[in-house]
Amino acid sequence: MTRGGTYDMPASTMSNARAGRFVVLEGIDGAGTTTQTARLIERLRSEGTRTARATREPSDGPIGAFVRQVLTGRIVAPGGRAPGWATMALLFAADRMDHVESEIEPILADGGVVVSDRYDASSLAYQSVSSGRGGEPAVDWIRVLNRHALRPDLTIVIDLPADVAGVRREARGEPAQLYEQNEVQQALAAFYRDLARHMPNDRIVVIDGSGTIEEVHARVYEAYCARFS
Repeated sequence: MTRGGTYDMPASTMSNARAGRFVVLEGIDGAGTTTQTARLIERLRSEGTRTARATREPSDGPIGAFVRQVLTGRIVAPGGRAPGWATMALLFAADRMDHVESEIEPILADGGVVVSDRYDASSLAYQSVSSGRGGEPAVDWIRVLNRHALRPDLTIVIDLPADVAGVRREARGEPAQLYEQNEVQQALAAFYRDLARHMPNDRIVVIDGSGTIEEVHARVYEAYCARFS
């Protein structure tokens, strides 16, 4: 399932206004986005891509580091509660703009390839699902909030059932993060399968995330080649 085009935004942010390639991998927690981001970069470098860089959101910048502490529960709002969905959406949007300006755009301007483990589709999914306001009002607000974000050339969604992803997360032996409750992950999985409806002007491909790392990588690489061949 693919969609092409861009949001209605200034020409400086459009995907066809740069020399490089910007690819995003998305999916629920445990779907394998981090592993597949690294594997795709490894493949591209082995095939001679001059500059291929992996990155992630939340980013490794100052705002992203703060967001990661919120997600792991090291920073909480007064009363010990987690920050609300709108606050999180604003934090992610601020981190995203810093991420693009400081890390992504310089590589693309030099003709390189950037593969990001998550981008604004994660904000649409996670913050809308956790909003409690119903999907569309939250999606619309988050979309406006990110209207100036650089558009990816390709977004690949790794689709994996929530129960399978949950087993993978448990195997890590790490404390659960903010959005890792099973019911939240089930809602997220459904949102991601329908992502093209929420982002109709982006080029989106949904692939099967089951199987071995190499089997999933083959699907990711096939989607990449189909886009850029």
